[in-house]
Amino acid sequence: MSEAAAVAPAPALTTTPRGHAADRAFAWSARGAGLLVMALVTLIGLFLLWQAVPSLQANEASFLTSREWDLNATTPRFGVADLLWTTVTASVWAMMLAVPLGVCVALFITQYAPDWLRTPAAALVDLLAAVPSIVYGLWGLIVLRPVVAPVETWIAHTFGWFPLFAPTPITGGTIFFIGVVLAVMILPIVTAISREVFAATPAPHREAALALGATRWEMIRTAVLPYGRPGVVSAAMLALGRALGETIAVTFIVSTLAPGSAFTASLFNGGETFASRIANNAAEFDSPRKTGAFIAAGLVLFVLTFVVNAIARVVVDRRKAFTE
Repeated sequence: MSEAAAVAPAPALTTTPRGHAADRAFAWSARGAGLLVMALVTLIGLFLLWQAVPSLQANEASFLTSREWDLNATTPRFGVADLLWTTVTASVWAMMLAVPLGVCVALFITQYAPDWLRTPAAALVDLLAAVPSIVYGLWGLIVLRPVVAPVETWIAHTFGWFPLFAPTPITGGTIFFIGVVLAVMILPIVTAISREVFAATPAPHREAALALGATRWEMIRTAVLPYGRPGVVSAAMLALGRALGETIAVTFIVSTLAPGSAFTASLFNGGETFASRIANNAAEFDSPRKTGAFIAAGLVLFVLTFVVNAIARVVVDRRKAFTE
């Protein structure tokens, strides 16, 4: 073989028209799927707005600040202040419980657990996501409620001077208790996403920290947690969106307030979330005016969930840019 033949450049890769057609088809399919999802979300929002506007125009009370809910009067009066407070407070309380616990479980599975325990432990936590909501509601009402009630009593007795822990006469499903049940429900989401992010931490980062004399915890604090922070934020916001829209479990365990009762900011108070109010009163969808009022409440929940996910995306994008 001559020297010229030995150093001859390799022939350029060629693509067939069939390959070009497949690439274009895939690109258009992906673009179409993205546009379809955007169109569906937009149409859902427009439908809710279209159905809610007539009832909102006939409403005689302030929709966002009033605590009234009377749809049987000649002129309807309804507001979502109570629903908004209960929904947001219970969901945030659930996230405050689930996110630290989920992150700790994910760190244990990825950094501390022996090889023989990692897969069974991860599968066991993931199985919590397969439990139906109605089972969580029954479990919370029958099993968990007697366990949590003494804890609520102790907290109210010890920290009752603080408005969030002020004792109330409610003995059923309080906001505090709803948050505990929701925390168990969203725990698999936080754990699964955090586990995948922590496991993807580049090995050179971990090995460099250990080579510099860091302990295992110092390696986690300086290498694993900073790398996985965007994923943890995404998991927390996704879990928050899940908690905001939970219906069946909350409907089972919540204690509704008596009409006209005074508002208190205590976690030991009862109340209704957007989802439980709509589910409890589905039988009242017998006129466009009443239906529009509940759809207006659903529209607020839709916007709230959308805002939460948008904030999560902004936070994650900014954190990725900072990391890079």
